Amino acid sequence: MIDLKDIYKIYVDGDAEIHALDGVTLHIDKGEFVAIVGQSGSGKSTCMNIIGCLDVPTSGTYSLNGVDASTLTEDEQAEIRNKTLGFIFQQYNLIPKLNLLENVELPLIYRGYPPKKRTELATDALERVGLGDRLRKFPSQLSGGQQQRVSIARALAGNPSVILADEPTGALDSKTGLDVLNFLKELNNDGNTIVLITHDNSIAEQAKRIVRIHDGKIIEDRPSERCKEESV
Repeated sequence: MIDLKDIYKIYVDGDAEIHALDGVTLHIDKGEFVAIVGQSGSGKSTCMNIIGCLDVPTSGTYSLNGVDASTLTEDEQAEIRNKTLGFIFQQYNLIPKLNLLENVELPLIYRGYPPKKRTELATDALERVGLGDRLRKFPSQLSGGQQQRVSIARALAGNPSVILADEPTGALDSKTGLDVLNFLKELNNDGNTIVLITHDNSIAEQAKRIVRIHDGKIIEDRPSERCKEESV
């Protein structure tokens, strides 16, 4: 599904070259739950941006569902993001003036769904995250954990091939963050492919596979302790 081969991302700063990614090769199969973990400046966010078609590599190839995404135009990248990928961010990126249903419908508008279908898909997604009784509420009327669930519903509504979660618990207290992680596990158990970006080792262990990145290179790729325990 996700296939990065010898990916380099190089930025030029004066006379210096900064290798944000330095020959990354990574394959993620459909249905996996993978955590890409590393400290600030490690290259994990650059890796996410390339997987999420928010950026293109300097060299190397990136295939998503068999499509070579490494040489796409900006318009082509936008189309893949809209049709294939679902994003969950640390900051929920909800629009305050829109109610929950309208927030979740928004990416479906860009995909060209008619109003009735948008409402049906958005309602189903909000029900799936336990907010089916709050469709007409506004983000300001929700807790942080509930707002993050809305962003998860928004990511799910278009039935994406891959869900990218970028530090999804970073703005939450530990208990609420654990609730969100447990929900991501449920989504994975339902067959969703999830790529989790984090700097926190304890959060990374909630995935099934851990890919550790340092100075733009993958230095570790292993099953998580949770995965080992579940396989015993």
